[in-house]
Amino acid sequence: MAKKKTQGGWLESLKTIIYAVVIAVAIRTVAFEPFNIPSGSMIPTLQVGDYLFVSKYSYGYSNASLPFAPNLISGRLFGRLPARGDVAVFKLPADGETDYIKRIIGLPGDHIQVREGLLYVNGQPVKVEPVGPYTVEGDGPRIVVRLLHETLPASPGAQPRTHDILKATNQGDANNTPEYVVPADRLFAMGDNRDNSQDSRYMNAVGFIPVENLVGRAEFLFFSWDGSASWWQVWRWPLAIRWSRLFTAVR
Repeated sequence: MAKKKTQGGWLESLKTIIYAVVIAVAIRTVAFEPFNIPSGSMIPTLQVGDYLFVSKYSYGYSNASLPFAPNLISGRLFGRLPARGDVAVFKLPADGETDYIKRIIGLPGDHIQVREGLLYVNGQPVKVEPVGPYTVEGDGPRIVVRLLHETLPASPGAQPRTHDILKATNQGDANNTPEYVVPADRLFAMGDNRDNSQDSRYMNAVGFIPVENLVGRAEFLFFSWDGSASWWQVWRWPLAIRWSRLFTAVR
């Protein structure tokens, strides 16, 4: 009798583990998926060491939004376009595998250009307001740049979106671009750390993003770690957590 009970206990434990895995995969597939931020291209909105949830249902479902990106879906199911200003995760067009996170700037048909560091959408300069100096730390050398409020033109059926960006210079190719015309079923994205972001301005590296490559929209942070403590420095862990960023929405 004892042996049967032991076998039954193991079976129940195995079933519980399988159910938990199935539920976790289902949630990750159709609802939310966690991501972490390894680089500073989205500073100040996202910091290196931020952990966030991305909503998979925001733009519909494609192969890119499924775990391991299997070739199961043709096009997108329940597809919706992002709004200008959304912070979105997508698969890098060059390989269809690498996850990138940037801000959506241009929708299909938009004309996008940067002139002397100022962004133009459909021929109109985007409104920017100076805020003050901003010190960038934790992503290379410590530097002081300009913090600006940027307001993108409204998407159809939405309100204009305001967010923070960083500017270090108005010089260079990325600050003086040709006019890009976003093709059908494509998007144009840029990082908020404008002079330290490989994004759609670099056509050979990122370029236009197929809407099928969208993974989801960044929603909120659930953890943030400044990297000042090693894994074995348990006594320093509380000081390394950016407590003020926990459970904040991504804007």
